[in-house]
Amino acid sequence: MKVLAFGLGALGTVFAVSLKNAGYETYAFIKENHLSQLKQPLRITGLFGEKQAVIDGYFTQPNDLKSLDLDLIILTVKAFDTEKALLQIKEFIKPNTLLLIAQNGYGNYEKATQLIPKNQIILSRIIFGAKLISPGVAKVTVFGDDVVIGQPENTIPKETLENLAKVFTQAGIPTRVSEEVYSILWEKIIYNSALNPLGALLERTYGELAENYETRFLMDKVIEEIFEVLKAYNIKIRWDNPEDYKKHFYQKLIPPTAAHYPSMYYDLKNRKKTEIDALNGAIVNLAEQKGLKTPVNKFITLMVKQIETNF
Repeated sequence: MKVLAFGLGALGTVFAVSLKNAGYETYAFIKENHLSQLKQPLRITGLFGEKQAVIDGYFTQPNDLKSLDLDLIILTVKAFDTEKALLQIKEFIKPNTLLLIAQNGYGNYEKATQLIPKNQIILSRIIFGAKLISPGVAKVTVFGDDVVIGQPENTIPKETLENLAKVFTQAGIPTRVSEEVYSILWEKIIYNSALNPLGALLERTYGELAENYETRFLMDKVIEEIFEVLKAYNIKIRWDNPEDYKKHFYQKLIPPTAAHYPSMYYDLKNRKKTEIDALNGAIVNLAEQKGLKTPVNKFITLMVKQIETNF
């Protein structure tokens, strides 16, 4: 199997090192100015163990990939770079190549389906956390659950998905297949929207946010507003109402990740653009299309975007 990690941030590095270590031909597509900064060999540390790998090649131009017959492209760029990345991928993707959307937030799959055939697109929910120590070196800091993969519209055979899940699992990234992947991704969007921006703005861990009355109140409002949006779009998740979800959120989801800072915290700290538009910002936009108001999500979005104006 020939694999391309499109983007070598923390997540892309974890996939590239793990798959190369498992014996797969592995390449990476990165920005040209990042190539000289990469530490060789690529390395991961943390919860998935200590691994390193010399991958099979790096690419910085889409044209150079046209001669490579890839089986899988793993898209790991930040959500604000998705459209540009998809236009580049469209230049070299073959009809037999699968594209895995391995990103946070709402809108990545929707953008992909406008440019790439649905029978080539796999959606995923990734709930392990990794941070980039330096270019080419990533640390897996938290593991919430298996990676979940699937095709929301059932355009890819289940056997193909099961085989890919097996490849990832054997490479050290626990993965399972679900027909409910779109709903499961939405559950993560709720989780991230409640925690990430507040953790970033206030420089607090997930556990600290849950312990504090004021931040807990704000997270409750974020969740309640998102449930109104889900209802308006008839999107079903495992919980029918925000109260049941909040019990699960505080009792089951936060405790294993209580010491974790969100990736958005590191983005703001390092003066980098965040994925707020794919989280709370997306909630605001979806709500407005249905005539709904989401004041807390809007306030949080504006706060993050105001900080970004200084970068």
